[in-house]
Amino acid sequence: MNASLPAPAIRRPRPHVAIIGAGPGGLAAAMQLAAGGARVSIYEKDSVVGGRTRTLQAPGGYRFDLGPTFFLYPRILEEIFAACGATLQDEVELLRLDPQYRLIFEGADGRNATLDATPDLDRLEAAIRAIAPQDAPGVRRFMSENREKLAAFKPALERPFLSAADLMAPDMLRSLKHLRPHKMVDGDLRRYFSDPRIRLAFSFQTKYLGMSPFKCPSMFTILSFLEYEFGVFHPRGGCGAVSEAMARVAERLGVEIHLSTPVEEVTFDGARATGLVAGGRAIAADAVVMNADFAHATPKLIPNGIRKAWSDGKIAKARYSCSTFMLYLGVEGRFPELAHHTILLSQEYQRNIAQIEAGEIPSVPSLYIHNPVNTDETMAPPGHSALYVLVPVGNLRGGVTDWEAEAPRFRDIAISRLKALGLHDLESRIRTERMVTPQGWQDEFAVGFGATFNLSHDLLQMLNFRPRNRFNDTRGLYLVGGGTHPGSGLPVIYEGARITAKLVQQDLGMAVTVDTSMAAE
Repeated sequence: MNASLPAPAIRRPRPHVAIIGAGPGGLAAAMQLAAGGARVSIYEKDSVVGGRTRTLQAPGGYRFDLGPTFFLYPRILEEIFAACGATLQDEVELLRLDPQYRLIFEGADGRNATLDATPDLDRLEAAIRAIAPQDAPGVRRFMSENREKLAAFKPALERPFLSAADLMAPDMLRSLKHLRPHKMVDGDLRRYFSDPRIRLAFSFQTKYLGMSPFKCPSMFTILSFLEYEFGVFHPRGGCGAVSEAMARVAERLGVEIHLSTPVEEVTFDGARATGLVAGGRAIAADAVVMNADFAHATPKLIPNGIRKAWSDGKIAKARYSCSTFMLYLGVEGRFPELAHHTILLSQEYQRNIAQIEAGEIPSVPSLYIHNPVNTDETMAPPGHSALYVLVPVGNLRGGVTDWEAEAPRFRDIAISRLKALGLHDLESRIRTERMVTPQGWQDEFAVGFGATFNLSHDLLQMLNFRPRNRFNDTRGLYLVGGGTHPGSGLPVIYEGARITAKLVQQDLGMAVTVDTSMAAE
């Protein structure tokens, strides 16, 4: 051999990343890791992708979103698709809604007030003025100050919190005056709106986190701001269409998606994850990313002895979101009087919350109804509707434990409550029906304690105090999804997937291709 010739380049094998779960966080992480050059495999226990962000197919041609029913702040997913050589709008048709939703505030003796929440601020001010004239001037001040709040909150959404020192970073300290961590959402909104109904119009969004506006940290007023600033969208075909598009792009990048393949355990050498066992087969991996529900999966998949920060005892004592009682109703006829999204807010709203927190079944519950066929006729057969009814209820921790006995009675209460929306003859027109109770969320959909919005987002379960993206006390094991930082909600989960993918790339010595730039202009 000629000594003057350069030595042949040593080709390093592509690192293998195994992902548990094909929910939105797992799919987003897979896309980015594959685009960065990793070999990626997803192992999903169900026969479809999407986790709770999937489309249910019902007899007769009805289609329902299982969980999320709208798409908010598409910019993050647009950036993820672009980083993977794709375009979100080419893969999914997103329809912007106006009104975004209709709020019905129940009053005494049937004297209800209705607010169509439009992103047109002139019209929104006029609609508020018709209910509470003194509160209309607060709208633009709310928007302006929350625009600043979102900018201040960006550091917490775009990076991992891996130690207590991260809480003391200069940008975090500068953000405190905007975030007002000592206040709750309803209390913060009193600076803009005096009428409790208008405050509720800008705070019911805390239910996206499974929390009460009276106990949810004030930083989450940005949820309603995001809706008015950037829009509420319906993906044609339902939110499952977004998950299916993500899976298509991932597979084009070489990701292997193994459906109907449950994971039995994560394997370790000491505290380092070495792979997993799925479908009875051992799979070696350089990194493992867990997208399964945190409270449900962690005690089953990760040995308790490794988890000092999040032991079984800590998981059992943690605070969790409320649950939901669900009805998916295929109904003959159309309901043009219903908006695409309608929220019925009980006159006893605060009592509802107290009952849920006490583990009681709400007596006169508030509820949400999704009527997508007014926007998207693909969701039901011609002349029919696919109605999704959600009623917040307590989770399985300290609440109702015998939902098999309680469900028929509560189902009748929910159907009866729909009469307040003008649906008086609904029962006779139901052609297909499916019910999911908190017990069903736990047993059928593997949601810990039936808490559909995961760990509660109180101050001591956020940032550094939430399970970390590089999972506490382990090496080579990472988390994505609502149970880790930054938290629940699709845009936040997608941002969390960017954080996790970047950590994996750094730890495996790969080129970092993930750009975490939420809300960058």
